[in-house]
This record gives sequence, C-alpha cells and structure tokens, in this order.
Amino acid sequence: MTVNNWKLVDAFFDKYDLVDHHIKSYNDFVNNRIQNIIDITDPISLDDGKYTLKTGKIRIEKPSNKEADGSRSIIDPTEARLRNLNYSADMYLEMALNEEGEDNPLEEVYIGELPVMLKSDICHLNGLSDEELIKKHEDPQDLGGYFIVNGSERAVVTMEEIAPNKIILERIGEVEDRHAKAVVTSIKSGFKARITLEYKKPRKNKAFLRISFPYLPGEIPLVILLRALGLSTDQEIITAISDDNNFQMMIADDIQVSSEELNNFIDQSIIRNGDKDEVRQHLQDAAIKYIGNRVAKNMPKDYRYKRAKDVINRYLLPHMGIEEDKCHDKAIYLAEMTEMLLEVIEEKRDPHDKDHYTNKRLRVSGDLMEDLFRVAFTNLTRDMSYQLERSLSRGKELSIKQAVRSDVLTENIKHAIATGNWVGGRAGVSQLLDRTSYMGTLSHLRRVVSPLTRSQPHFEARDLHPTQFGKICPNETPEGPNCGLVKNLALLCNISEGSDDQKIIDVIEQMDGIEIRR
Repeated sequence: MTVNNWKLVDAFFDKYDLVDHHIKSYNDFVNNRIQNIIDITDPISLDDGKYTLKTGKIRIEKPSNKEADGSRSIIDPTEARLRNLNYSADMYLEMALNEEGEDNPLEEVYIGELPVMLKSDICHLNGLSDEELIKKHEDPQDLGGYFIVNGSERAVVTMEEIAPNKIILERIGEVEDRHAKAVVTSIKSGFKARITLEYKKPRKNKAFLRISFPYLPGEIPLVILLRALGLSTDQEIITAISDDNNFQMMIADDIQVSSEELNNFIDQSIIRNGDKDEVRQHLQDAAIKYIGNRVAKNMPKDYRYKRAKDVINRYLLPHMGIEEDKCHDKAIYLAEMTEMLLEVIEEKRDPHDKDHYTNKRLRVSGDLMEDLFRVAFTNLTRDMSYQLERSLSRGKELSIKQAVRSDVLTENIKHAIATGNWVGGRAGVSQLLDRTSYMGTLSHLRRVVSPLTRSQPHFEARDLHPTQFGKICPNETPEGPNCGLVKNLALLCNISEGSDDQKIIDVIEQMDGIEIRR
C-alpha cells in the first residue's frame, strides 16, 4: 500500500470505530425503538372497557445497582465485573389507569432494568478521555460494544438473514422442468410471514400457480386469492398480471381450472342475471368462503367467512398493512410477483442468487435487542393485565405500581443475554466475549453468523461470493462444521443503518412533484 492509501485508512478510523455498528444500533434502540414498541402495543383494557391503561414516555436512567440495604448506587463496568453484578439501567414508564370518562394524569412507574452496552449513550464511559477511563480502571483501548451480565462480558453477534420484504425468485431443478417459486419474507412489528408463490406442473388437473402463507393449511390457487382480494373478474386478474399474450393465456388456463374448484360456492343464477357490481361482489365472497373452508374447517358459516378475512388481512404480506383497505394493494403486489415468476419460467428473467449480498441483511445488536424487548414488554403487559383483573375480582383498589412486577421484564431480557437463547428459538445469539487477546476481542465483536444448520452441506452458502468483496473477510472463518457460516466483517466495512420510509417518500415526492399512495 502507498503512503496515501494508509492516510485514507487513518482518516476512516478517525471517523469510525471497529464496533460502531453495534453502538449506533443500540443507541437507536434506546432513543427511538423502545418508545415505538410501547406506542404500538395494544392498550390494556379491563372489565369490558370500563378501565383502560394509558402509557406515555419512557425514561432510562444511567446504570446503577440496588444494594442489600435497599439504597441505589451508581455502578461502573469494573465494579460490575468484580462483584458479578449486572451493568444495567432502570426504566421508568409514564402510566395512568382511567375509569370510563376519566383522564388521570400520567405517573412514572418503575418497569424493570435494561442491560447497558458499554460506550453507548447511556453508559458512564461514554465520551470520557483516556485519563478519565484509566481513573475508572478501564482500558482506554477497549472499544465497548458488549454487555456485562452477572459479571461476565457478553457480546451479541451480528446475524445474517435473507432480505425481508423483498421478492426472491428461485428456479427449482432444470429449465425444462418449468418449476420455480417466488418467496417474500414479510416482516411487520416482529411478526415474520413467509409467502411462497410456486409455479409447477400439478399432479392432477389443478392450477399451475399456487400460493401459501401462514395460518393457511397447504396451498391454494393464486387466482382464488386474487379474487378474494378484490380482483374479482377474469379480465381484472389477467390485465393486472401482464400485458404479454403468452402469459395471459397461461393465466387464463389457471382461471378455468380454479373456477371449477369454486363451483360449490358460486350461485350461477347471480352470475347470469346479476349486474356487474353484484357479480363482482359474489365472486369475491365465493373466494373468501373457499379460503374460510380451509382456515376454519367444520366451523359455522359466519365464523369461517370472518376468519378468512382476518387471516388475509393479518398474515398475507403484513408489511403492507393489516387494514382491510390494503387488500387491493396486496393484489397488485401479488400480480407483479406472478409476472416476475412467469418471466423466470419463460427464461425472460434470471432467478435471484440467494447468496448475493444484495439479497442479505445484517441484524446487529439494536435489531436483536428490539425483538427481545418487544416480547419482554408484551409479557409485562399480559402480567399487568392479570394482576389488575385479580385485584378487580377481589374487590381491591386498583394500583398500577402494585400491578407492575418489574422482574418480568428484567428477567426476560437478562436471561436471553446471559444464555444466548433468543426469542424465535435461536440459540447462541449472545456469546461470552473472547478475551484471549485484543485482536480476538475485536474479531469477536465483528463476527457475522448465518442461521443455516451446521449439519447440512450448504456448499453454495459456505462459498466465498464475489459480492462479499470489501464487506466480508475472505480468510477469517473457522475450520470444521462452521466453515463459511461463521464469517467476519472486513476491516474497512461499515454497516449502513435503515432509514425512515416516510423520509424517503418525502424526498421522492419533492423530486417529482407527485404524491405516492401508500
């Protein structure tokens, strides 16, 4: 490397630290995401809506420790290590319990402790000079980015996953097999829904295009789902999917086959004699009844219909919204997805490479802590609801402070970081920090782990991919079963943070002077 290149490297490290991605992500989690989780959580309602619990702002203090005599004292990381304590901060949430028509003032209630990442905004070490760090018995060269739970240092490793809310096209077998699928992992507020649209030759005289999504047993013809979403007539379905005559003929075949499956739910007299709007509504209702028969078999008619609508709204592409007025947008999305899949079948479009880094996302500490806090806070609200209902049934006076058992939140979060067993059944998310050497510590904090099973070969996933150049170190990977699945970030790799959707939409609207319909 030339002298100028080294200057460039120095300039990079003047601006960024090696563990910046963890600290920035955790700061965003503390400053913004915790409040968002609390705001979108369903409010607690008791006695058929007679009592409601209102929540306000959350306040997180600097790390402290509760002593045996009940007093609180400020705690530094070194003390937490030596005394086998947790380096955590107290959380206070504004709450008010309102009876019908009341609007009581909000009061701060202690809800639990949050493990604090070293060198983050709420850490005592944040912004200290080298001399001040030495006074606190800390190594000035230590970059932070880890937690201290029960006196042991725990690092949350970066998790690699397929990009959410993005259509991934896959070809199955050879081109002549004419078998392919389009997959979307739709994520909304921690809920993950995998939607799979498949084109394959059916075993019997059935539709070629079939779709599956959560809470729907098996697969159903795509055409039936599009009808249920509001594209009721044959013409609407065909024109929404494609302008290509060849594709339109393929869809027309599927429409014919799926119409036979719907026959039991269609009243032919309405189709023959009804006006245009009446026929459209009837075809949509028939499709919803068909789905209702799948999701709530052997249940009453009304319940089947209601359940089918609920499943479509909640579990089909939840990232687009769970309101009923989003059904048409979902139908258009699926139509676009179908056209892309047919283009793969007809070799007009290449399938996606799952190992391409464009189709991957890295989840760092803040993202993983968000998942953990969301589940822990849900458990806390459930426990509060139970405690308040119990007080109500015993005729006691309702008290928020007595209803909040802070151990629920604290233990949920602490246990996950202490053991590495995360929400969603993942293990090894947090690990004991490698202190073998300084380089070992840095390497551990820049580790990237793939969720694939270690026992399977997964040759392509383990291979070094050209798109990893400059992002992933080509050499640093363990030997044995973890080879190629446990990776490390390249030295000058910096992980960009996600942006607020609304800000992007505002910029596009300003550029083009058009309004984007969401």
